[in-house]
Amino acid sequence: MSYLKFDKKLMINLEQSLPKEMLRTNQAGAYHCTTVVGCNTRKQHGLLVIPIPEMDNDSHVLLSTLDETVIQHGAPFNLGLHKYAGNTFSPNGHKYIREYDCESVPKVTYRVGGVILTKEKIFISHDNRILIKYTLEEAHSATTLQFRPFLAFRNANDLCMANGVADQSYQECINGASFCLYKGYPRLYMQFNRKPKFVFNPTWYKDIEYPKDEERNIPYREDLFVPGYFEIPIKKGESIYFSAGLEERSTRNFAKLYEGEVQSRTPRTSFYNCLKNAAKQFYYENKDGFYLMAGYPWFKVRARDMFTALPGTTLHVHHPVEYDKIMATGIEALDRFMATGKPDKNIELIELPDVPLWAIWAIQAFAKENGIEACREKYGRFVADVLDYITAQRHPLLWLDDNGLVRTDGTRRPVSWMDSSNPDGTPIIPRTGYLVEFNALWYNALRFAASLYADDKEMAAKVAEWTDIAERCGTSFIDTFLNDYGYLYDYVDGAYTDLSVRPNMIIAAGLEYTPLDRRQRKTVLDVVTRELLTPKGLRTLSPKSFGYRPTYHGTPEERELAYFNGTVRPWLISFYTDAYIRVFGIGRIPFIERMMIGYEDEMTQGCIGSLSELYDGNPPFYGRGAISFASSVAGVLTVLRLFKNLHIIDK
Repeated sequence: MSYLKFDKKLMINLEQSLPKEMLRTNQAGAYHCTTVVGCNTRKQHGLLVIPIPEMDNDSHVLLSTLDETVIQHGAPFNLGLHKYAGNTFSPNGHKYIREYDCESVPKVTYRVGGVILTKEKIFISHDNRILIKYTLEEAHSATTLQFRPFLAFRNANDLCMANGVADQSYQECINGASFCLYKGYPRLYMQFNRKPKFVFNPTWYKDIEYPKDEERNIPYREDLFVPGYFEIPIKKGESIYFSAGLEERSTRNFAKLYEGEVQSRTPRTSFYNCLKNAAKQFYYENKDGFYLMAGYPWFKVRARDMFTALPGTTLHVHHPVEYDKIMATGIEALDRFMATGKPDKNIELIELPDVPLWAIWAIQAFAKENGIEACREKYGRFVADVLDYITAQRHPLLWLDDNGLVRTDGTRRPVSWMDSSNPDGTPIIPRTGYLVEFNALWYNALRFAASLYADDKEMAAKVAEWTDIAERCGTSFIDTFLNDYGYLYDYVDGAYTDLSVRPNMIIAAGLEYTPLDRRQRKTVLDVVTRELLTPKGLRTLSPKSFGYRPTYHGTPEERELAYFNGTVRPWLISFYTDAYIRVFGIGRIPFIERMMIGYEDEMTQGCIGSLSELYDGNPPFYGRGAISFASSVAGVLTVLRLFKNLHIIDK
């Protein structure tokens, strides 16, 4: 039985089925995303959404949907579903769905009278092409399928209105037709494995609505262009393959291409396999290198997210080659930034002060998997260069003080991962001065570097320097951050100490090298468990702290205020788990295992088989933000890996 399977009862109930979304990517920046019933509920949803570097750095929806119609005895049964103005859903094709299965590829089974039709979708790896396989499982009379493509040709963050500018013409191609609505866009080729009849009937379908955007108080209504429809007869037992891509292809090998892609997929038959499958969907390769997308459907490659998610999405799912490729790309970009101060064209926010520290943390994960010697040989030079860069005061946003702590300026722009901002760009949470996780990561980096070169006589002077700074940093860390209430200040700026109870302190408690002793770790862990822990991760602010906003909804401004003031982040669970086991030992693992139930429940909610960027801070902990987020997936995968390979020594 499939792990991700929904029956007719759920599928025909739009209250239950519309919130469930699915995502497939091609590991080259393109994706397909919609709901399990095929009704797009966000402007970012689409059957074929691709990056167009020649235009901008955004994704673009070319093919929004493809409505199918089953025709028997001249009677049409439309399988599509759209929401229109006036809370009208049409043509209500979901009422024909009998089953939805997403074990290897999304598969929908329809029943229309005596007709049973299955639809399976798959993205071709590293190719901007989606294939759909239609199989007529049962039919008692002649059957014809019609296909109506809904074209958008727009930025994924914009909306389309009916206009007279769109080029409504088409060109014939092998077993299909191609279209290009606007200048600057590539042509979209729609082909079948055998020749269809194309009926040209250009029509604008107006006032299609996206309820998820309406919930977010942003524009949510658009018009889509339908150039006509394809028509093709189908026999019982026969399969028809549909392809949508940027290049015309031979149609003879569609079946072989499809089956080859299916064989390469990880079946989503368990919690772990779902997350492993989700992790691989964040891989992104282009001509410049190999990257990790931060999340879908609207995030791109962001430096901090790339490094925080890297171990979990590669090493912890047994993909060391991908780790090496992504790390090589990241190191090249950081080397270039440290040498020139210039940003990277593909990796956003590489200039932020904690990025190189997170890179070292990700390298530390490599050392745990492969040993110190292998790590020193492969990444030792980079680790030493980062520390030299910081100690020489060359980072534009991070400064080393005599007390061994690092300081930053977060008054004018957000510099930490808690980066919500006001309309004028200033931070809502002005974390500035000494930040607790920055200094925990700095201490960890110094100690790790010293261990990396402990046996290298040529680096003895450097090791002594790093050790000296670490000693000063450790002492200052306790004096600066540890308060009489047993937890750590979130940030300290001169005489100001931020009393908010936030989860950044758990990073300090969970790192391998920390200034905190076991007793201090326990006091931090106690506060975090009592005030921040939920079944979906850690709250970004305690309910007891001023400004607690647990629900991420409302206007964009209201959502920004709630973004880091009470909503829950799954990715921090890996640091919580590390701290918990270091304090209580492996005998308390069952407590953490029980916590995994909350994450496993999410496999059939939200974006099925993946984890959201954030969750509300209060029950029922609805998923919010990006529907599939790399760091969330990585954090839980790290915990699952820990269960299998536990090598922690209590400290």
